[in-house]
Amino acid sequence: MERKPLDTLISKNGLWVSRNGRLHGVKKCETSQKYIRIEMDCGDIVTIRNSRTSRSARALRNHKFQKPCKHCRLSDDRINEFSKKISRKTEAEVKIVRSFRLQPEKPAEPVTAKPEQVIQTNTPSTHIHNEPRAGITADSSTNHRSAPKTSKSNSSPSTSNTKKTSQPQQPKSRKTEFTPLQKNRILSLLGPGEMISFSKEKRSFAELESTLTLERKKDIRGIYENSRENYLGKLERTITEFLVDMGFLEVKSPILIPFEYMERMGVGEDKKLSEQIFRVGDNMCLRPMLAPGLYNHLRKFDNVLPDPVRIFEIGPCYRKESDGNSHLEEFTMLNFCQMGSNCTREELEYLIKELLDFLGIEYEIVADSCMVYGDTIDVMHKKMELSSAVVGPVPMDMDWGVNKPWIGAGFGLERLLKAKHDFKNIKRAGRSESYYNGVSINL
Repeated sequence: MERKPLDTLISKNGLWVSRNGRLHGVKKCETSQKYIRIEMDCGDIVTIRNSRTSRSARALRNHKFQKPCKHCRLSDDRINEFSKKISRKTEAEVKIVRSFRLQPEKPAEPVTAKPEQVIQTNTPSTHIHNEPRAGITADSSTNHRSAPKTSKSNSSPSTSNTKKTSQPQQPKSRKTEFTPLQKNRILSLLGPGEMISFSKEKRSFAELESTLTLERKKDIRGIYENSRENYLGKLERTITEFLVDMGFLEVKSPILIPFEYMERMGVGEDKKLSEQIFRVGDNMCLRPMLAPGLYNHLRKFDNVLPDPVRIFEIGPCYRKESDGNSHLEEFTMLNFCQMGSNCTREELEYLIKELLDFLGIEYEIVADSCMVYGDTIDVMHKKMELSSAVVGPVPMDMDWGVNKPWIGAGFGLERLLKAKHDFKNIKRAGRSESYYNGVSINL
């Protein structure tokens, strides 16, 4: 069967089947690129995706419904027209679907007729919505009743009662289980620092999701009523103020740079790192680092500013990074550097210590190396790298016209936020339409 989109099915039938199985008449239907806005005869209005595989599309395609909406006042002719296309096989399927939607009822009275008599009734119902519920209820109770197989024999009532008394049914303890999609949804709704054990959780997914959604709404309202500052923007302003007070000059360099700059940094097209660069046309790219712009500023400020020359930049960078808890393709970098006198490792470690102590972030320094600069000083928070720092000069300096000693360090601001606020995923700290200050806004 061809899967037609939902708007086509609604236009063809002039009807709509809601999530609870009620059949509505459609008064007005407006379609955009992705969504449909449906106004029903009863006055209800819904906006849903124009899907080919949704529950509503399947219901309209297979002509399945439970009962008509009494407020829409559908005529019998419209209901008959919609119902008569159901085959006997499809009608049986509708019974099964409806039986699972029934609410638990009181224990059934002793049945005198055999169950086979109900199943073998082949008289088709003219209207599915008017179909007697007795047969369905009997099927449902039969499915859920744990009577022994010998119940079909002509045993006396006293024998049956004796068996029921001697073998009472013990209630089973319900164990809450979550699907992978449900787990991901719950994890996304957890606040910073919150944890959950799915194996010990007794609440259902709906209860847990509702509770966490209410908590996140409170968090967002609290942010609005108090600071109204985005963590990433606030951190950038805080670092800018700190470094300016330390005597550094703030610069802003272009985001779109010539690819030739990357070749000067030793990342040409023949290098594996070049695969991480977002190319724009043949000769340009989005900058994956701030170093090229800082090199150009150091050279031009050398004969203008007093010794030592101190500059810094904070801005976005772009790399085709692997997906993970500590990587983003769009991220924010801080680079500060000093050129001229007193460019020693001790001075570099002092600047790093002053910055991270000011931000209240614990760290340790370890030795490392990289392809671009050679030997480096890595700043680590637990197992996450916060910064890579270098004591120059390095061989590539001559390609940039820099001929004096220098020191510098680069920090990822999203990683600083992840370390400071104990975010489980760096996406909570970055530019996002799903999180604000680490709090989910997909509510």
